[in-house]
Order: sequence, then structure tokens, then C-alpha cells
Amino acid sequence: MINVADTILTQYADSPKLKSIIYSFNEAVGIDRFINDFYEMVWDINTADTYGLDVWGKIVVVSRQLTLTENKIVFGFGEALSTPSALDDPQPFDQAPFYTSDVLTSTVTLTNDVYRKLIMMKAAANISDCTIPNLNKLLSYMFSDRGRCYVRNDGDMKMSYVFEFLLTQPDLAIVQSSGALPAPVGVTVNIVQQV
Repeated sequence: MINVADTILTQYADSPKLKSIIYSFNEAVGIDRFINDFYEMVWDINTADTYGLDVWGKIVVVSRQLTLTENKIVFGFGEALSTPSALDDPQPFDQAPFYTSDVLTSTVTLTNDVYRKLIMMKAAANISDCTIPNLNKLLSYMFSDRGRCYVRNDGDMKMSYVFEFLLTQPDLAIVQSSGALPAPVGVTVNIVQQV
């Protein structure tokens, strides 16, 4: 109740025991504090804590724990290059080991701040029309504090997400497995780091 005093008859208004019972009952069943806490810790994504972010992650379908596949640079020949400076392109002699066929994966757990940005990015990606300007807005929202990144149209139904900085493990996990970086249907997507 908002104004408990209005619910007490005037003849009992000075009864300390009755007022104590009514006020303590009001405090116990009142939802004002609960609504404020719920809004701050769950509903408002800018102030949500771990539980609230996990709820938002389920709503927009993005996980806090992402799988990271290590990109191994292996020995190869110049004609095998798919794009300049791609993560998985073969390298010349004395710069990379021979291919061992071992694919190493690990799980990366995102911090609250990174996960909050990923949730917002995924929410925007869910309603994106996948045009290059909109994809660039998504990239700049997520990675603008890290350096320059953009979408490049490679022609022939191919595109590249280009990062002009070294991706950290959480960044690489977001790019590889979060699903937050959309691609138009039928378009091959490459990830390029130009360091």
C-alpha cells in the first residue's frame, strides 16, 4: 500500500501495537522495493547484474559462454591464400609449422560488461537487414574502443569482417561463435585481422 495511514480508522490511529502490525505487514507484502530492485537488476540492461544479463541472453538467444576455436597458422604455399592476412591462411617456410590436424577448442566466459554489449549487439542483429552500413554500426558498437573494424564486400557473394587490431580471446569467441555478427543469406563470410 502506498499510504497506509489512510487505511487506519481514526479511533485506532494512535495505537502503537496496531500501527506496528499494519506497518510491518505493509513492509512485508509491499512490492515497491521489489519493483525497484527488479527494474534495476533485471529489466534495465544498463544496470542488470549477472542474473539479469543471463535472462536477457536467453531472450535474444546469445550465451555468456562461447566456444573458441584456435586458428592455427600452418605451413603452405602462396597460391593457397584465400584473402590477404586471413587468420587461417598458410604461411611460408620458417614462419609456421606443418599442419597437425589438431583442432583445439576452449570455452570463454564473458564478463558482465562484455556480455552486456554482446546482448545489445545481438538484439540489434536480430532485427538488422544485413546491409553493410548496418553491419558497420554493429561492429563499431561492439569494437569501437578497440580500434578500426568494418565490413568489406569481396564480390562473388563473399564478404569479410575486417579488424585492424588484434582480437582478444573474448573478441574472437564473439566473432566466431556468438551468432551476433550476421551475414546475408548465401554469402560466405571471412574474418580478417590486419595488424
